[in-house]
Amino acid sequence: MTSPLRFDGRVVLVTGAGGGLGRAYALAFAERGALVVVNDLGGDFKGVGKGSLAADKVVEEIKRKGGKAVANYDSVEEGEKAVKTALDAFGRIDVVVNNAGILRDRSFSRISDEDWDIIQRVHLRGSFQVTRAAWDHMKKQKYGRIIMTSSASGIYGNFGQANYSAAKLGILGLANTLAIEGRKNNIHCNTIAPNAGSRMTQTVMPEDLFEALKPEYVAPLILWLCHESCEENGGLFEVGAGWIGKLRWERTLGAIARQKNQPMTPEAVKANWEKICDFDNASKPQNIQESVAGMIEVLHKIDAEGGVSINHTSHATSTATSGFAGAIGYKLPSFSSAYTEMETIMYALGVGASVKDPKDLKFVYEGSSDFSCLPTFGVIIAQKSIMGGGLAEIPGLSINFAQVLHGEQYLELYKPLPRSGKLKCEAVVADVLDKGSGAVILMDVYSYSGKELICYNQFSLFLVGSGGFGGKRTSEKLKVALDVPSRSPDAVLRDTTSLNQAALYRLSGDWNPLHIDPNFASLAGFEKPILHGLCTFGFSARHVLRQFADNDVSRFKAIKTRFAKPVYPGQTLQTEMWKEGNRIHFQTKVQETGDIVISNAYVDLVPKSDISAKTPSEGGELQSTLVFEEIGRRLKEVGREVVKKVKAVFEWHITKGGDIAAKWTIDLKNESGKVYKGPAKGCADTTIIISDDDFMQVVLGKLDPQKAFFSGRLKARGNIMLSQKLQMILKDYAKL
Repeated sequence: MTSPLRFDGRVVLVTGAGGGLGRAYALAFAERGALVVVNDLGGDFKGVGKGSLAADKVVEEIKRKGGKAVANYDSVEEGEKAVKTALDAFGRIDVVVNNAGILRDRSFSRISDEDWDIIQRVHLRGSFQVTRAAWDHMKKQKYGRIIMTSSASGIYGNFGQANYSAAKLGILGLANTLAIEGRKNNIHCNTIAPNAGSRMTQTVMPEDLFEALKPEYVAPLILWLCHESCEENGGLFEVGAGWIGKLRWERTLGAIARQKNQPMTPEAVKANWEKICDFDNASKPQNIQESVAGMIEVLHKIDAEGGVSINHTSHATSTATSGFAGAIGYKLPSFSSAYTEMETIMYALGVGASVKDPKDLKFVYEGSSDFSCLPTFGVIIAQKSIMGGGLAEIPGLSINFAQVLHGEQYLELYKPLPRSGKLKCEAVVADVLDKGSGAVILMDVYSYSGKELICYNQFSLFLVGSGGFGGKRTSEKLKVALDVPSRSPDAVLRDTTSLNQAALYRLSGDWNPLHIDPNFASLAGFEKPILHGLCTFGFSARHVLRQFADNDVSRFKAIKTRFAKPVYPGQTLQTEMWKEGNRIHFQTKVQETGDIVISNAYVDLVPKSDISAKTPSEGGELQSTLVFEEIGRRLKEVGREVVKKVKAVFEWHITKGGDIAAKWTIDLKNESGKVYKGPAKGCADTTIIISDDDFMQVVLGKLDPQKAFFSGRLKARGNIMLSQKLQMILKDYAKL
């Protein structure tokens, strides 16, 4: 037997508790140790009259059985008074059961304004007022359980109850939102639709049915939903006669009623009606994000078909069209993006690179001989055009940033990103598309080092609710997303994100509180902060680079992705990949749910043969070349003597513009010593990374090697202490 569910010390407010369901709830809570506030106005089932007898009788009954309770006689329209009674008597409020209600049944044509208004006031407004009065107290104590009472009439409709049905379904909408907003503070809100005998139903139910549907058969569900161990939140339950069932929304897969190069017409709706209403393989959206995501996916499918014309019934005005048209070609103020190796390492860690994988060391350790900047860091360089508020300055666009979704992303590299640098970025509105339910802004961002184009980004931003202005639906400027092949993937890689993944990734410049602040995430409709879409983008690109390019960043040419669904930190990302020539198609799923979070994506790789053809000869136009050659000549004279003193092999990586331009080896371990171009033949004892200019400063005595090391201008790995023995060689050369 499981231990009984107790409510010792919990303070419970039950409205409409003078009889029927409310009385059953109050008695059941008190029996299990709760401190109960019995609220009841004392009127009849139509809301007429007032008195204290009903509430007092229930309080007396509780006390006779050894429980603790107080009465409250106020209307739920004055909910703060009922909550104050709880606070005055017991010092807190833990549970609110919104049960109070009345009936004013009339057929729709006979409903008076008074009949309509009083039902809304008692049921919907009353539930709002009582719950609002308790809400802040529950937030402060980080605990609360709320029950809303709906009805089958509200869910399904019922003849003669238009007023009652409207209020009861309104209560469900209120409860769904409270479940979202309260989650972060451990406040759960659930809704029941009970079938039970009460003062309200006694006049409309047959006597035998009234006796069978006892309130005592509903109370156990209420107690479970209100217990501290129950994690249910946002649920809707029908209950009666000892049976309980949970309800959820269901939506058909539907049909797209627009055809290529044709307007949407009523005839097209008629032709698709059977499919629109077919519940086979129906979807079951659980939140507004899943609902909107389905609509956005439809828009992408329509775009893929090409040239869909504007609906002729659109009410868009020429002013709106010209306003959006005026935005096309607008250039945002140019800006610079400077970064150091620290920022590139921070980004790599933010997208899952880890020292647990030795192949990732080149992305997270600046002293690595082949330290590289991840290709997708290119989006970080360009994102200031989006994050910096520049969108608000675009003429002709009135943007509500709460309605902006990042739909797609394209990035193309013209050469590997330097390990550190400063790039100038120029952003332009390439096009604005009308998707009906929203507008899409294509933002092109070009990033230059001097006059050389390093990378190009295209951000596709979906503005919910801004469509219907009569603009074009497609653009030749859009980098098109592609379907993945229908066969099984050629490779699958997985990475589990950290619970701190979003907190880490945001340090790369995306400070949106949606990804860190539970309160903000809750207001946006998420149960907790979500991972950045571009973080998932970075994980996926790393998987492709590792699987098909052996982490060679010089082979990365371009990437295109479509963002489909959110990811929560801690979930496992699974990238499924298909190789077709030098194009790697991929999609990314959350392993735990199977949801596709990145779809219609691909990475273009540079063929290995092209890399070999483009690799410049090492050492050209480097000042250090002369130094190494001179050291080599000197070793012919004093090599054996130096080898006896040093006994080590040194590998030098000389950089220029942040990239490795040459490798040299000074072998002071074998025979009479040797200097040669290229990596060590065997194992180097110490590897030193330094720029060509800094190398010259060191050998000329103008830059102290220790200061260079601690300032990050000289990097070393291996046996660093051996590098001190190089001083004799460099100093000898400095005397020339």
